[in-house]
Amino acid sequence: MALFSKAAVTETAEAQAHRIELTRNLTFELIPLKSLAAAVAALPAGAEVSVTCSPAKGIDETQRLTAELHGQGYTAIPHFSARMTRDRAHVDELAAWCRELGLSKAFVVGGDAEEPGDYLGAVEFLEDFAGADHGLSTIGVTAYPDGHAFLSDEQLHDALHAKQNILAEAGVAGYASTQMCFDPTSISAWLKAERARGLRLPVHLGISGVVDKTKLLTMGARLGIGDSLTYLKKNKGAVIKMMTSLSYDPNDLLLPLSAELAELGVEGMHVFTFNQVEATESWRQSVLNG
Repeated sequence: MALFSKAAVTETAEAQAHRIELTRNLTFELIPLKSLAAAVAALPAGAEVSVTCSPAKGIDETQRLTAELHGQGYTAIPHFSARMTRDRAHVDELAAWCRELGLSKAFVVGGDAEEPGDYLGAVEFLEDFAGADHGLSTIGVTAYPDGHAFLSDEQLHDALHAKQNILAEAGVAGYASTQMCFDPTSISAWLKAERARGLRLPVHLGISGVVDKTKLLTMGARLGIGDSLTYLKKNKGAVIKMMTSLSYDPNDLLLPLSAELAELGVEGMHVFTFNQVEATESWRQSVLNG
């Protein structure tokens, strides 16, 4: 894969405006770890914040943090892990909690629990949750342009379109948020193929924030870039460039895609901050200030 040069990209005014708007309204992902307090302190006022569901701390901690952020005026989006949900009664409890707290969005993932409850995957969970009395306006689901360690591309396609259908039948708005990606060529090819096969959901592009590279390598496998050498081999060029550059710039991914983002229905940006919010917010402000 050829290495990307910002100088080689010429943006139209419309493409630039769309990219900047995505940056302005990006979603900060936070992880329930010891570094959380500093991460929250660095958030811009009123930001949209996605709260992960940690296998170690469980859904209860995600709910606690979501409620705390919601009470501070942030748009907090809890991750609900299908495999960490006990049973249908637990689904109804989560739905009631969303409604009572007054949340507008939630994000459904399959999850990493080795010993799942009644739900083995996100599709089964979403079938029950989307029809429950949750009070949400929007539910996000996962998408995997770079593949999955345990599922085939066709299985991922089928699951994504099943989720789209479930949301449509329930009358709930949705979006597909991708795993953390580095290769603009593969993202473009994947999204064009999915659109051709009937994907209508808006897409939120999953990208790495401005983070310490050692932390990215050690934590990334648990947060969306794959958990085996297969991913690193497949994306060797992009990963090597990121790890050997003086500083990682999310625009290394966004600029090559800029001309296609609006056309392909990319309406949001999900940033994996690894709780290093201050650096990512500094980058965001630099983009907004030109």
